[in-house]
Amino acid sequence: MTTCLLYHHRTARRARFYRVEIAMTLFDEVSVLREWGVAGHEGTTCIQTFDNLREASDAADAHRDRMLHHGYTRH
Repeated sequence: MTTCLLYHHRTARRARFYRVEIAMTLFDEVSVLREWGVAGHEGTTCIQTFDNLREASDAADAHRDRMLHHGYTRH
């Protein structure tokens, strides 16, 4: 599952992005990869690992919902 959120403020010069992805690791764990930054440039990344899909999904949903609350839109 991958969610990409984009944000463009009227006074901002560049659009920003926020991406959340869930993936299985080689060690039977589930990772949540988050990437954010300015569109067109390399972003900052953060990876968290979880023991099961439920925990990872809840964490990814919380990150996504927080960014939607901050004005990002889903594309």
